[in-house]
Order: sequence, then structure tokens, then C-alpha cells
Amino acid sequence: MLKEPVQQEWVSYPEAERYSGLSHTTLWRYVTSGELKAARVGRSVRIHLPSLREFMEAASEEAVGE
Repeated sequence: MLKEPVQQEWVSYPEAERYSGLSHTTLWRYVTSGELKAARVGRSVRIHLPSLREFMEAASEEAVGE
């Protein structure tokens, strides 16, 4: 049986901070405004990595367009 590595879809705030370079507060602001998709699992919050990637891509396109 072939074992493929599991791709993480949901990441914690610290993982999202490392991926994006954004602070916890900035990520929290985008999550509460609905710009980033997130889910609460018990007491922890998980950020949807594909939506974070899309958000970062859009932000980079805006920065290049300026």
C-alpha cells in the first residue's frame, strides 16, 4: 500500500503566523472580519490554509499593482 503524506488543510495560529509572516493579532483581525476562513475546535481555532494562501496571493497582487 502506498502511503502519501497528508496535506494539512487547517492550521493553528502559530503555524499560520510562520506561514504568512503576519502577527497573531493581524490574523485574528482578518478571521473576525471574515477575510480568512477559520473554525473553532474545542478551545482552539484552526485557520483554513487554502484561504490563507488565496489571501496572501491577493495581497501580493495588490502590492504589485500599486
